[in-house]
Amino acid sequence: VQLQASGGGLVQAGGSLRLSCAASGRTFSTYRMGWFRQAPGKEREFVAAINWTGGRIYYADSVKGRFTISRNNAKNTVYLQMNSLKPEDTAGYYCAASVSPPSIGLWTTASGIDYWGQGTQVTVSS
Repeated sequence: VQLQASGGGLVQAGGSLRLSCAASGRTFSTYRMGWFRQAPGKEREFVAAINWTGGRIYYADSVKGRFTISRNNAKNTVYLQMNSLKPEDTAGYYCAASVSPPSIGLWTTASGIDYWGQGTQVTVSS
């Protein structure tokens, strides 16, 4: 499985971006998918996750109410709609996938991730 992330860029505070992560592989529809981010000098942190049906969605507290994760299994793609962006959202954003994911609590620590995308940079100016 390969994950290809896109959609990053430079945006002013308060603006919006939509990230996409296209996956290869027949069984994409059964994977838990999600996004992590990493700012310079900081550890990678969990952003959002979605189960294979889209019926269970999880967000980091820092992005709740501003970011929305979704997926289109027919297109093998997961999205991250980011609204009301803040300078502290500036980071490289990485999509992730798990075939047999652990509990969401463990998954948010990046445990049990089977595949990582290459990352797409989001820069929010003040």
